[in-house]
Amino acid sequence: MRSAPLPSDGVSPPGAPTPPTGVLRSDVHAGRVALITGGGTGIGRATALDLAAGGAKVVICGRRAEPLEAVRQTIAAAGGECLALSVDIREEQQVSEVVDRALLEYGRIDILVNNAGGQFSAPAEDISPKGWRAVHRLAVDATWAVTREVALRAMIPQRSGAVFFIAFSPRRGIPGMVHASAARAAVENLAAGLSLEWSRYGIRAVCVAPGTIATEGLDDNYTTADRERWTQAVPLGRLGRPEDVSGVISFLASPGGSYVTGTTVVVDGGADAWGTGHPVPQPLPEAQP
Repeated sequence: MRSAPLPSDGVSPPGAPTPPTGVLRSDVHAGRVALITGGGTGIGRATALDLAAGGAKVVICGRRAEPLEAVRQTIAAAGGECLALSVDIREEQQVSEVVDRALLEYGRIDILVNNAGGQFSAPAEDISPKGWRAVHRLAVDATWAVTREVALRAMIPQRSGAVFFIAFSPRRGIPGMVHASAARAAVENLAAGLSLEWSRYGIRAVCVAPGTIATEGLDDNYTTADRERWTQAVPLGRLGRPEDVSGVISFLASPGGSYVTGTTVVVDGGADAWGTGHPVPQPLPEAQP
């Protein structure tokens, strides 16, 4: 199951093995420029660090300046290059400004990771039209605005690029998250459609579907019992780490992933294959007149 917004840095769950380092060459992304939305925290932060470790110049954006600047400093301290921009990608003008700055600074965009998103847990009948629109505005509408802007101004003219979208696992639907899982299903289909249309420009489109990813924010928003219940639904016996997802994105963005497009790569420890970890809801008694 996917959690609500996870605003903090990743932490490994108890007993998890240490993430491997140095799997890809330090120059695997040399000469390339990556743009990551929601790049200050969680999966976005880990992806920015992984791509920078591979030699990419990185542009990260998000609404909160403090975590973005922390990522920028971490990359700079390791000898990399990073541009951090505090923006709201729900506003089309600000999307244009992000691409303006990226192209002015680095001249091209080779990798786009549409990581930004937000959601909240609620029974379906309690999700208001406003709440539904808020989730879809960021996960679908803003994602499309960024993707289109980057494609038109960078990837189509340069006849190359890799665009990544973030979906959810389990892919069958998630109780309490129907608004968010519906939005992520939309971008999963968008990735497939774009791979068919934009392959003629040398652009790949790939969706990555993480399961529940353990961050400090998971502790802030959910109980230990919640974590234990979700862990029981994972065949590998642990929740994921941001690095579990970012490492896959980094590989798929590399020459090693150059023949992968139009598909969804599930990174969830086997949870999607296992099925739901929740009991079937029992019928409620009929309402009394």
